[in-house]
Amino acid sequence: MIFFNQHYKDRLNRKLINNNVINNLSFEYFPPKDIILEEKLWMSVDKLKILKPSFFSVTYGANSGERKKTYNIVNKIYKKTGITTSPHITCINTTSAELQEIGEKYWNSGFKSVVALRGDSPEKNYKHKMYALDLVKLLKNIADFDITVAAYPEMHPESKNSTMDIINLKKKVDAGANRAITQFFFNVDNYLRFRDNCIKHQINIDIIPGILPISNFLQLQRFSALTNVCIPKWILHMFKGLEKDLITQEIIGSIIVVDIVKKLLSEGINNFHFYTLNKYEVIYSICHMLRC
Repeated sequence: MIFFNQHYKDRLNRKLINNNVINNLSFEYFPPKDIILEEKLWMSVDKLKILKPSFFSVTYGANSGERKKTYNIVNKIYKKTGITTSPHITCINTTSAELQEIGEKYWNSGFKSVVALRGDSPEKNYKHKMYALDLVKLLKNIADFDITVAAYPEMHPESKNSTMDIINLKKKVDAGANRAITQFFFNVDNYLRFRDNCIKHQINIDIIPGILPISNFLQLQRFSALTNVCIPKWILHMFKGLEKDLITQEIIGSIIVVDIVKKLLSEGINNFHFYTLNKYEVIYSICHMLRC
């Protein structure tokens, strides 16, 4: 007789009850830099809201001008769609007093859901005075925010090892984080290993996979270099010779993402967060196809 521990029983049960259909979607946007890009943003919002996402999120810059843009876009998206819209809040290069003011402003404006991140510094030698854990604690002291944090299936670029990532995520959850969204990835086994490791360490929140459709492979390589994300050799081979053929890149990228999502669905995952880069064409096609 084979005995399964509760962790693997739960994993098996998730696979059995899953019907290979996406239940919950969410989409990330960034504040546009000009009027033309803002028009593209609203085209994307109008199209993707048809998919009835559980929430939108809007990224957050490290300077005051970008913060104002985030606040304005969050307000406009929510008023336009009625869909929960979560602002990103980063604590890098920001004082506790400033973060207190920002958190109170969002709460008093009716925004109870936020994405809490450390953020990246443009200064290479900057010593981080605050981290995402500190931000989660600060926000929870302001009010009972619904807080999403980041997770890293392939390790944070500054982590010494994967255990450190798990410990940091556990601390954020214990401080009040409600869910985590992962850095984008292309190796499904890495995500599943990370999720199972979270369960073993009693991290009992939803670990939502972050999905980045491939529409520009050169851009993807730049993102990967910054985020410590591994691009498998088979993907590198698939895009070889297509440097100037963006249409073919989008088609191949869509097929890759559909395959990734299908594998995750077969493992009981049915919540997905898409990094839109303010575009909708590829993402809408993928999500429509996977919901049919």
